Amino acid sequence: MEAFLTALSAFSDPYLLGVVILGTLGGVLVGAMPGLSSTMATALLLPFTLTMEPIPAIALLSALYCAGTFGGSITAILVNAPGAPPAAATAFDGYPLAQKGYAGKALGLAAVSSVIGGIFSVIVLIVAAPLLSRVAYNFGPPEYFALAVFGLSMLATISGESALKNLIGGAIGVLIATVGMDFTTGIERFTFGNWALSEGIHFIPVMIGLFAGAEFIKQSGKLDQKRFRVPLNAVKLPTRQDIKYCLGTIARSCGIGSFIGLLPAEGGTVAAMMGYNEAKRFAKDKSQFGKGDLRGIAGPEAANNAATGAAMVPTLALGIPGSATTAIILGALLVHGLRPGPHLFTEQPALLYSIFLAMLIANFAFAAFGFLGAKVFARITLIPTEYLWPAVFILACVGSYALEQAMLDIWVMITAGVLGFIMQRFGFSAAPIIMGLILGKLVEGTLKQSLIIFDHSWFGFLERPIVLTFLFLTMLSISLPFISEMRARRRRTAPER
Repeated sequence: MEAFLTALSAFSDPYLLGVVILGTLGGVLVGAMPGLSSTMATALLLPFTLTMEPIPAIALLSALYCAGTFGGSITAILVNAPGAPPAAATAFDGYPLAQKGYAGKALGLAAVSSVIGGIFSVIVLIVAAPLLSRVAYNFGPPEYFALAVFGLSMLATISGESALKNLIGGAIGVLIATVGMDFTTGIERFTFGNWALSEGIHFIPVMIGLFAGAEFIKQSGKLDQKRFRVPLNAVKLPTRQDIKYCLGTIARSCGIGSFIGLLPAEGGTVAAMMGYNEAKRFAKDKSQFGKGDLRGIAGPEAANNAATGAAMVPTLALGIPGSATTAIILGALLVHGLRPGPHLFTEQPALLYSIFLAMLIANFAFAAFGFLGAKVFARITLIPTEYLWPAVFILACVGSYALEQAMLDIWVMITAGVLGFIMQRFGFSAAPIIMGLILGKLVEGTLKQSLIIFDHSWFGFLERPIVLTFLFLTMLSISLPFISEMRARRRRTAPER
């Protein structure tokens, strides 16, 4: 209670409250711009938060995370171009509804559904994170090793169409994490005689390159594309009848989004797709889905916002990212000298409650911005691409250089951008690489500590029930996507009767 009151008093400071409002506004702006995303914006903003105190820095990133998830629905509905990946499912029914002249109603329902899902997720975060952290007190290096391996195995379903490609991407991230000096043996690995690489490759330039650099190259090939924007008069609150019509869908999607967010390496995109699919599956009349059904907006919007707070639960309680954006927030915690896990709840309770309050304020703030400024935010789609993306590239270079003031980091960012672009062309996603990079050091460090504890005997892992549970879940999470692919292939090739 004392920590909560301390955090509450901190928000009486206009500076901290202004930081959260600014982060919310920036998140909506970024989310509303097709091609940009809250993940990319968080990666770009992270180096600039290094001069801030930990509480304002993490509060800023958390607010941007929440608002960016909602912001993508604005252009998904008006332009049929989701500003953020989680909003892709919103476009299925949002844009057709807008074409019928109900753009204001569609945006109003998206805002209300997002707020309900977001608030529900913060409640899940407040309740579940402390409980999970108490369980984590029983974790030693072997348990953290098994948990990190389980988190890596969840990459099979994080994004993209191929589970194998996602796992390969995670392995590449782990490989990048091994660059530099092994502090156990003192042996340099993959430095190629370059002393600047002896401390390893920092994850910030890699993240900026994979998200911003790769998208910069991708957008350079779309300079001649034009989007048709549906006219918008005003955003309208959904009627009581609309809420009643979508209430079951919203409640179901809140549960789906929270469950998906709690799983390591999953995120809002998966939650939104599942929310939309379940809304359609439970509907008695499915004929209007894809043509402008309100439930097709309420389902994904409630689900993807419910996943935001839930994804912070494993991030804060275990140090295992719940999504690509929370991986960056995890990186911010580490850069500010904070180690996520059970000790964070005893040593920095005021920080945690500040994060809770920042996300709660952000959910109400982006609703206000959505109702009052959606028409203005929609106009940012008119910014010429040839002006927007060079500015993003300059920010990427400045952000990469700001960390260590080293030109090497800019070259790392550019290399990561080219690598990310090439991998996207071949169906690979950037998110598994980031997860592998974040979890790679944890896997390696806890494995070495565990082997020292077990006197270099691998059989010691088999004597730990929690380790065996996570290893079983790892095998299950790896095998299920491949089993699903095999079943789908058999159905396609099976002769019709």
